[in-house]
Amino acid sequence: MADIIRHDQIGSFLRPTTVLDARLAFAEGGIDEEQLRAIEDEAIIDILQMQHEAGIGIYSDGEMRRLAWMSGFADAVEGFTEGHRMMHWHNLDGSEEDEESLSRVAGARIRQLRRLTGDESSFLKEHSPGPFKITMPSPVSVAASGFLVGVTDQVYADRAEFQKDVLDIVRGEMITLADEGVTYIQLDEGFTGYLGDYALYPVDLGGMTKEQALQADIEAENSLYDAVKREGLTLAMHVCGGNSRSRWAGTGGYAGMAEHIFNELHVDRFLLEFDSERAGTFEPLKYLPKGKVVVLGIVTTKSGELEDPEELLRRIDEASKYAPLDQLAISPQCGFASVADGNLISEEEQRLKLEVVVDVARRVWG
Repeated sequence: MADIIRHDQIGSFLRPTTVLDARLAFAEGGIDEEQLRAIEDEAIIDILQMQHEAGIGIYSDGEMRRLAWMSGFADAVEGFTEGHRMMHWHNLDGSEEDEESLSRVAGARIRQLRRLTGDESSFLKEHSPGPFKITMPSPVSVAASGFLVGVTDQVYADRAEFQKDVLDIVRGEMITLADEGVTYIQLDEGFTGYLGDYALYPVDLGGMTKEQALQADIEAENSLYDAVKREGLTLAMHVCGGNSRSRWAGTGGYAGMAEHIFNELHVDRFLLEFDSERAGTFEPLKYLPKGKVVVLGIVTTKSGELEDPEELLRRIDEASKYAPLDQLAISPQCGFASVADGNLISEEEQRLKLEVVVDVARRVWG
């Protein structure tokens, strides 16, 4: 397992002011799409250079072209309304607030208009200094956030029927990416609804028990992985407890689902949140089977305070009591900008976080 990427990142990075201003100008008609694209291109080149200097093991375009981590799907598909689910967020100061999610709900049968990640993958293929990942929202996540009773059930009988159409679109995109030579595909947040007492979007059980619904969602996701799996392609799933402008959405560890997803989900790699007590203990790692890797998200992106490398080393040692060290890696717990506004952290702090991830990984795995 010597070729395992030991220092990883989730995918999103802080958008520079130039990108935020350009996106606003484009929305107001001040610049055209070509001008917006040129500004995004420059920001991606810069963020690739930052990752190169930090020494990170896998590159990302920072999701610079997206309003939020999940928005690329709805942007490429017709059938979504401007309706949104409500989210309940917890702030770092202990306050709480309700806010509309940036994800949209479906109000008609969905139909793909263009590639989900074609612009991102082609640009990375040309400009990335090394191997890169493509991130997409998990179909389970899209189905959970995009199905709203009273709206979506007017055109789809239930979440499962809606999810089938989402699966077909994402499966096609994954196959195309693999055919293009992309070597790392990561789906995000497919199983957050099963984290402890937490649900990013409450799971529509459709008359099933929570465990039956989990099994159905695992089977659904596996239809993607089984269709695309091939030599040299890493398939990954990221699961965390919510991340938006340094806020979190709920509490819950992996105990209730770890045995199922580790053993039954046909992925190679799990990127999991472990940066706070809210995420629970490392004990669920005991269910990790041979041949799979857990990336320990023990460096937080929610604040700029830099972790002590010695403490990170201690935590990796603790995790290795439950899963073999050669099946572990390290990363930040989530993206630095799951939404375009980004977490309450500076670009310099972001760079230092990546550097400590790389430093600790090299000290542990060489």
